[in-house]
Amino acid sequence: MSRGWLITLEGGEGAGKTSCLSFARELLEARGFEVAVTREPGGTPLGERVRDILLHGKSEPIHDDTELLLMFAARSQHLHEVILPALTRGAVVLCDRFTDASYAYQGGGRGIPRERISVLEDWVQGPLRPDLTLLFDLPVEQGIARAGQRSEPDRFEQENTQFLQRVRDAYLDIARREPGRVRIIDAAQELAAVQQQVQAGLEEFVRVHGH
Repeated sequence: MSRGWLITLEGGEGAGKTSCLSFARELLEARGFEVAVTREPGGTPLGERVRDILLHGKSEPIHDDTELLLMFAARSQHLHEVILPALTRGAVVLCDRFTDASYAYQGGGRGIPRERISVLEDWVQGPLRPDLTLLFDLPVEQGIARAGQRSEPDRFEQENTQFLQRVRDAYLDIARREPGRVRIIDAAQELAAVQQQVQAGLEEFVRVHGH
């Protein structure tokens, strides 16, 4: 069997990615695919410890460059321990956020130049890029309201509206740059309508790229 697919789910706070992960998994498994579900930052024991520092670290401020490097350190471990082995055995990897999130949050949000992130992307990933990205897009205020209902806000959810708007704008810029890879999901709709879009996106991808 040829290499499996890397399918990523991206979006800002409260966009509903995580609740659509299991839905996407069930759709793909029903079609006979082995599916590995994972997330970033995280996905490995080391990565989950880094995630805890990045999302919940309160003891000291984290410099923007440190934040970016920690993201890619966790990603490197994640790739070698989880993603690449799964792809090699022909599985579909469903990942809740990946490198687009670094361009959106550390690039758009923090203002780190795109070129610097690109150097790390090439170093850590080599030629590997997602085969399909579902971008869950919704207005920032709506996302904040949703995120606030579910849990105590993490470091990124506590950022101001301007930061989160820059994140959204950066994601939409990625979608404009790579329309063949990125499919925008209108996440402002009710869950059933969002899932319908996810199903349409996955079915079209499988139809075009089917093994």
